[in-house]
Amino acid sequence: MEAAAPQVRITYYLEVLSSWCLYAEPAWAALQARFGNVASFDWKIALMDAEAFPSSVEQCEWFYRRSGTLQRSPRKMNSGWFEPEQGRFLPASLMALGAKSLGVTDDSVRRALANAGLYEGKKIGRWEVAAAVASEATGIFPQELLARAQSPEILAEAERSTAEFSALQVSQRPAFLLESRIGDRAVFSGLVQVEPLIATMEAMLRDIAGYESFAAHFGAFSAH
Repeated sequence: MEAAAPQVRITYYLEVLSSWCLYAEPAWAALQARFGNVASFDWKIALMDAEAFPSSVEQCEWFYRRSGTLQRSPRKMNSGWFEPEQGRFLPASLMALGAKSLGVTDDSVRRALANAGLYEGKKIGRWEVAAAVASEATGIFPQELLARAQSPEILAEAERSTAEFSALQVSQRPAFLLESRIGDRAVFSGLVQVEPLIATMEAMLRDIAGYESFAAHFGAFSAH
């Protein structure tokens, strides 16, 4: 039997090395568990500019104390990954995207990379370290992952999805774009809690059900 078309499409824009994106992972998982039968889910990379990263280890530590406290986290993030000379820290996000292009389309690689960097302090701003983490998560040889992640095609894809993110006219990651099949659209930027996302999903599904009820009683609208 052919699977039913999704009622809502949800796109999650993220930067692998963003602490707020890592804090949003439970919300993303909860959405998939709750609405997996009626929605499609995809994640895309929204690269940060070099200026958006901390300028020093001290500033990185300050950010982690702030975000960790705001999220009531029992575990402090680790600034050991941070090396100012890395600039945009491309390897982590491009490695996740490279693995995705090789068929690992779930959340496992980018979560492994984020946890390795932000909690274990591994220097995943370095290509060889990011490749080793991704290889352990996937079983794909590091050399294959490295070649794919460093390819012009993967960088171009990351730049395209970053431009999509910017076109939403938001600046904070994570960002969630919810689009229903009847044209409803909602964007959340910077929120990491699941409750507003669930409320919006339920509102969209109610609207879809209303359209279906009308069509059942009066037929689909035709301008001809």
